[in-house]
Amino acid sequence: MDLLRRLSLLGPGRPAAAAVPAEKQATLDELRARMADILGRPPPEPVLPDPEATLLPFVRRETEHGPLCARQERLGRSHRVGRMCVDEAARADPRILALLALDPRLAEVDLRRALYVDTETTGLGGGAGVLAFLVGLAWFDADGVLVMEQLLLQRPGEEDALLEVLRERVEAASVLVSYNGKAFDLPLLRGRYVMNRRPPLPERPHLDLLHVARRLHKRRLGACRLIALEADVLGYVRVGDIEGGEVAARYAHYLRSGDEGALSAVVDHNALDVVSMAALVGLYGEPFEALHDEDLIGLAEVLHRAKDLERAQRAAEAAVARALDPEALRVRAQIAKARGDRAAALLDFEALARDVDDPAVRLELAKLYEHHVKAPDKALELLERGTGERAEDAERRRVRLERKARKQAKAGG
Repeated sequence: MDLLRRLSLLGPGRPAAAAVPAEKQATLDELRARMADILGRPPPEPVLPDPEATLLPFVRRETEHGPLCARQERLGRSHRVGRMCVDEAARADPRILALLALDPRLAEVDLRRALYVDTETTGLGGGAGVLAFLVGLAWFDADGVLVMEQLLLQRPGEEDALLEVLRERVEAASVLVSYNGKAFDLPLLRGRYVMNRRPPLPERPHLDLLHVARRLHKRRLGACRLIALEADVLGYVRVGDIEGGEVAARYAHYLRSGDEGALSAVVDHNALDVVSMAALVGLYGEPFEALHDEDLIGLAEVLHRAKDLERAQRAAEAAVARALDPEALRVRAQIAKARGDRAAALLDFEALARDVDDPAVRLELAKLYEHHVKAPDKALELLERGTGERAEDAERRRVRLERKARKQAKAGG
């Protein structure tokens, strides 16, 4: 196709653009000049919070280590978190807590000198750049009153005074109490001392309530968030609380804008966390009557692991009576077996076998029938139904039981 033919297929051309009137062109030039001026300016400085004018419930004062922004509040002896008075924590039995935590060092601590610790941080992960911008603390004073203290980092470069106060509180403590503090709060705080070239925090026994909560409540509650324990264990429901994932963003907004309202909910959240830990210590220090029926199973299990078989048996008896859960029978049977009471273990495993189809239960019964009851025929019947063993182990058991059964039959004949 020649060039003229192709051009004809394009159709008529568009008319040329009309010339811009002089006055409109001047306006466009003015707008372009303004934009160029704006783009050329440096970004505005962030509005930092005024440390002398705070709407938050903190007092700022100068110390020899720099500025400190802190608040304290004394909670009356009747202060409750749900159904628990916080002052019960000072009277809790440390020996019970040591068993639940599987940490013998806790048995000798003075819970009247416990220091409760919780942090709000600039990130949920670790790392040198993560700051604890709000540290919540609580302890019992000489009058037995719970004192709640919060230390706020108004500006990231002002950590020294906060770290010094925290050191003083830890030095005065007999034990640290936290919720997931072994994995998060304490490593992060210790890292801040390293980053600021300060001597490390003193070592203290550490009761991490998250570990206790998982052992006692995981079967019933699943994930053991502190807010879930407040609702389902203590009977307290927070109103207007924020999610933990919002905390860092609110602090960043506060640093950029000086908006203290963004931190108000964070301060309340942290205070509730610290005080709730004291309520949990009071509950866990006397768990037999205070725990939910289903949680008694977890209590019996952890006491069994701690080798306190007397208390484990007591918890298992309560679980069977109150929980109405076949799992309680299994736990009681295992504890009876550990105590050497094979007759009691046999009764519970037989009852459990009638309720559940579980190879592990049949294996326990087969062992008891073979070694305690001396009934190899019954053990063989259970073996035929499956005991969950490896094939070679099951075959060895079969050969041994058949030999015993033949010998028994021969002796009886």
